[in-house]
Amino acid sequence: MERYQVVVIGGGAAGMTVASGVASLGAKTALIEKKDSLGGDCLHFGCVPSKALIKTANMVSGMFTTAEELGFTVNGDLNFEQVKNRVNSARNTIQEHDNTKRFTDMGVDIYFGGASFESSHEIKIGNGETIYGEKIVIATGSQPVIPPIEGLKDSPFVTNETIFDLPSLPKRLGVIGGGTIGLEMAQAFSRLGSDVMVFEGAGQIFTKEDRDITRFMQNELKNEFTIELNTTVKHVSYENNEFELTVAKGSGTETVKVDTLLVAAGRKPAIDALALSKAGVEAVKGFIKTDASFRTSRTHIFAVGDTINTLPFTHAAGEEAKTVVSNVLFGLRNSLDHSTTPWVTFTTPEVFHLGKTEQEAEEAGIEYKVYRAHLDEVDRFVTAHESRGFVKLITDKKGYIIGAHAAGTEAGEWMQLAVFAMKNKKKIGSLSRMVYSYPIKAGALQKAADLYWREKLFDGPLPKLTKKFFELKFRATSSGHEKTENDPELN
Repeated sequence: MERYQVVVIGGGAAGMTVASGVASLGAKTALIEKKDSLGGDCLHFGCVPSKALIKTANMVSGMFTTAEELGFTVNGDLNFEQVKNRVNSARNTIQEHDNTKRFTDMGVDIYFGGASFESSHEIKIGNGETIYGEKIVIATGSQPVIPPIEGLKDSPFVTNETIFDLPSLPKRLGVIGGGTIGLEMAQAFSRLGSDVMVFEGAGQIFTKEDRDITRFMQNELKNEFTIELNTTVKHVSYENNEFELTVAKGSGTETVKVDTLLVAAGRKPAIDALALSKAGVEAVKGFIKTDASFRTSRTHIFAVGDTINTLPFTHAAGEEAKTVVSNVLFGLRNSLDHSTTPWVTFTTPEVFHLGKTEQEAEEAGIEYKVYRAHLDEVDRFVTAHESRGFVKLITDKKGYIIGAHAAGTEAGEWMQLAVFAMKNKKKIGSLSRMVYSYPIKAGALQKAADLYWREKLFDGPLPKLTKKFFELKFRATSSGHEKTENDPELN
């Protein structure tokens, strides 16, 4: 049996980060990946292909919109194979960065195949081989949740893991779930030309966002595709290349027919096949239980990323992986504060989220202030004809940022300054005092922050004091001038 100082289970973003980190510091390392290549869900099914598809869809939609505005006519049919080629090109390019040789050159032994615990130190791999790990890190990511809808499992539905392999563009796309994946894919396929209908059980979309963002985005997206709220799909049947959905809304039901059905009802930790009980690793509500230092109930076994109940994002998993390396190798107890970890929903407009929402501040009893700027007040957005959206900064009573939210084109890019300010405990005024190039989209953040200084300068006690000062100065100057003109001894 091959023995390793560190065994990492899962070859996605978090697993690769841990494996490269511990191997670079000299530990004998093994990395196990159930698929036949490294990269994980983000590369193969998630962030990379979805963003490539979204960009392509926006280009297609923008081409038609711009042409019409400029008086041109665009004719022709969409070549869906070319769309898929663009998606695959992005995947393949990034796959080269995550190739096996990069890790073997670091000294990492890579095993392809499923993994399951035989004991708290022994891991059986799909090929039948068993290896031993002194320390073990679980980073197996997540998988789609398939809701228990009658008839669904007997139908050829797609998930985010298979939608990029569709043979042709759907004419009618049904989407079960109005979360991040559902909305991003709904808008992308709508912009490519599909007739899209989203079925969401909640009374609103963007449920984790600030209430102003939620209202704004719901109004934006409903203009592009159909969103059915408070709606549940009760039954699915498939016949003659067509899905028939029985949909419950309110006290009644109706039948909806589509030719492609995307299930985007959430994701769950991919840990079922690990046989955690054999290792004595405790799970709670489907997530591996860890302490703040990412140790499980067995202190030599760690877990990071989507397997634990933190934030389900690739960048969050990456930070957890960086943090856990020193804990694994040196027995430290480093932890990670996710309160300044942002996230972005890549719809158009993009939605940026950092820290508390206004409703969360209210519920926590925090005395707060809101500073808001609309993108139609920012010259760069006006010149680009992309002025739909706004920025909302939330501070405590001392001016420290506790939340930052935005909806707008590329909001995830130009709102990063807010992350730096919040993480480094800078007041909102620091965002105003920076010098911004003109005109850029980050000017939206500057305009919102400028409201803080305007409030200080014009609504506080200073204006009253300066007004009194200049009144007195003017009187003194005027009096002296009058005396000079009338005094014969001074003329």
